Amino acid sequence: MESTDKLTDTNAILAYLYETFPLCFIAEGETKPLKIGLFQDLAERLADDSKVSKTQLRVALRRYTSSWRYLKGVKAGAQRIDLDGNECGELEQEHIDHAQVTLKESQEKAKAKRQAQAPKNAAKKPAKKAAPKRAPVKKERPAPVAAPVVKLEPAKLEELKQKQRVNVKLGATPVPGVVTDINKEDVLVQLDTGLTIKVRVEHILL
Repeated sequence: MESTDKLTDTNAILAYLYETFPLCFIAEGETKPLKIGLFQDLAERLADDSKVSKTQLRVALRRYTSSWRYLKGVKAGAQRIDLDGNECGELEQEHIDHAQVTLKESQEKAKAKRQAQAPKNAAKKPAKKAAPKRAPVKKERPAPVAAPVVKLEPAKLEELKQKQRVNVKLGATPVPGVVTDINKEDVLVQLDTGLTIKVRVEHILL
């Protein structure tokens, strides 16, 4: 019974050839030059195989023999092989020369394509580099910002009363708050931070 799963994708057909003729079609690494007229042998060998058509085989074979790794393998001293990997003749110089010219043209075409795309990417980069020029502006901003200097005097117990706004000496910077209770020399202050502390009157500034 014939298979109805016909292969149409060139890569799938190449994979099928790698599997079916592993001594002829090499999937990875250096390849070997193929026998002249190999397509006819291939068509006859796969005549009863409904998976591939002659047209698709021809396309796949052209893809394989135009690849860079195949063209690199067409060199002096290399032997052509048949479907079973048997050697069947040394390469002629004209075929070696043709392969080298084809490889060089293909590589130059690929290089030109990469270079043509490069200016598009390069044109976008200067716009991004322009941003750092704003950095010097930041240096000018801190200077004008100067908080008004408020001179605070130590508070006297008789001047204090509940709910009065005061400043409490805590470290280098006085902390604002509100008097909530006065008990002799001790004053209870609720700071703006939410913390309530008991301090001596000499630590309170007005």
